[in-house]
Parts: sequence; structure tokens; C-alpha cells
Amino acid sequence: MRTFLSLCCGLSLAAIAVGCGGGDSEPAADSQPAGSDGKPHVALIMKSLANEFFSTMADGAEQHQQEHADEYQLTVNGIKDERDLARQVALVEEMVASGVDAIVIAPADSKALVPVLKRAQDEGIVVINIDNRLDSDVLADQGTNVPFVGPDNREGARKVADHLAGQLEQGDHVVVLEGIRTSFNGQQRRLGFEDAMQGAGIEIVDSQSAQWEMSQANQIASSMLSEHPDIKAILACNDSMALGAMAAVKAAGRTGEVEIIGFDNISAVQEAIREGRILATADQHGDQLAVYGIEYALKLLADPEATVEDRETPVDLITAEDLQ
Repeated sequence: MRTFLSLCCGLSLAAIAVGCGGGDSEPAADSQPAGSDGKPHVALIMKSLANEFFSTMADGAEQHQQEHADEYQLTVNGIKDERDLARQVALVEEMVASGVDAIVIAPADSKALVPVLKRAQDEGIVVINIDNRLDSDVLADQGTNVPFVGPDNREGARKVADHLAGQLEQGDHVVVLEGIRTSFNGQQRRLGFEDAMQGAGIEIVDSQSAQWEMSQANQIASSMLSEHPDIKAILACNDSMALGAMAAVKAAGRTGEVEIIGFDNISAVQEAIREGRILATADQHGDQLAVYGIEYALKLLADPEATVEDRETPVDLITAEDLQ
């Protein structure tokens, strides 16, 4: 569906992508050149594929493409470190140069990715934002609109924290492990936690960013447990950080005394919930999240006159009772 020049660029860049398997990004799942058979070519650009949540999202997208192989091509790429914004910007530029028809992206930062996505739109590429919402003010400054397909993160976090509050008493102290602070979804989850704690009369005595990372969460949670020996719970803005907190609680000899909640519903946390080491998490249906974005991109490609608007997807509380 793109030009011969784009096809040539696509062939070159597909070869580069395969060669980068040991570098700073994961290679494409399906590296057919854009427009090689007339089908729309969708590029899915993820955050850390080292994170189970995003690998699950990628798996769901690949399965959907296989089930609809006669309808579109799919290329899946992602960065290994969620803080590597330069690499994710480069991935967008590579996909534009390869001649894709649509980009579905989980941006690592809500602001830094906007300019390059605007340039993609200027090339006539449909852009869909999933997982982490782009900053509305920066989008306005760039004079563009990128539809967001994803859950209400604040509401999802509030659901999990409300469940936690039912296990605590008014006046108890808790701490929060935040994601990257420039990420909209991280901000919304922290606000959801705060909503629930304020409503229950529970005090947040410390809140720090662990950058979505398990190892950083482990270190920070260990310090929090030492500085605040009376805390009753750790509220982690994703499941990787919840696992880091779980290890810190175990090392401090406080398993069973300090409750932990997370967000994402990855398999390792499901096991921990069954074993009673983590209280609850939020399921934003990661295996379908990219699919929702891809289906919307295909709709906009098929009907360029269709109304462009945000689409909210489900997010549910997951407890031990749900996993029986």
C-alpha cells in the first residue's frame, strides 16, 4: 500500500531489525516488507518486552494476526529498557521509513514520543496510542490528536486499593512504589491508590518511583520497611515492582504482616496471590490490549472518514478468590 521507495527501505530496515536481536530492541515478529502483498501493514511498538505484561500483549497481537493473516501484516518491536526513550523514538522512525500503514504504540513516556508520532501522522500513517496515554497538552502544542485505546488506570488502581483498605484499619500507614513519573498511566495509578487510601482514612507515609523495575522496587521497599517499621502495606503501580516488594518483605522477615498489591495480573503474581504473598492485582487484559488498538487502526485505515475518538477497555480486580 506504500511506494516502491518505501518497500526498498522496508527491506533494508527489516534486515537491520533482525540483526539487532542482541542489541537494545527486540526484533520484529513478522518482518515482511510493507505492502508486499497489498495488505495493510501494522507496526506494534512496545515498551519493555523483558516485562511479562508486554510480552503477553505481544503474544496476543501475534495470535490475532495469525487468525486474520489474510487481512493485515504485523511487525512487533519493543525496547528492552523502558527508560530508553531514544531507542523507542528510533523505532518509530524506522517503522515510518519502512512504509507501514499504521503504528500502534505503548509509549515509554507520555511527552517525549509525541513529536515523532506527529511526524508519522504527517506521512499519512494512522497512529493509535495504547497502554500509557500521551500527554494532552503536548498533543495540543503539536496540533494533533492521537486516539487512546486502553483502561481507566486510576479506576483500576482504586479498585485494588479499595480491596486492600478492607484488610486494614483507619489510621494505618502504607507506602507506594510509583512507576516512571512522566508516564500518564503511572500518575493515574498513584492517584487511584491515593483516592482509596484517603477514602478509608489510611495514611501514605512514603511514595517513591522504582521506575517500573523489580530490582529498584526491591531496594526501595527494603529501605521503606526499615524507615517505616509500622507500615501495613506496599502499593505497587505494576506487578514487577510488587514482586520486588514481595522479596523485600520476605528478606525483612515480615511475610504475612505487610500486604502487597500490584497492577497487571502477570502469571508470577497470580501464583503469589494464590500463595497469599500478594493480596491482589488489576487485570487490564494485556493479551487483548494491543489487539484492541490494532483493530481500531484497521478500522481507521478502511474508513479514513471515521470519527477518531478514545476507546476505554476493561480493567478488573483480581484476588485469590478469582484465581481458584
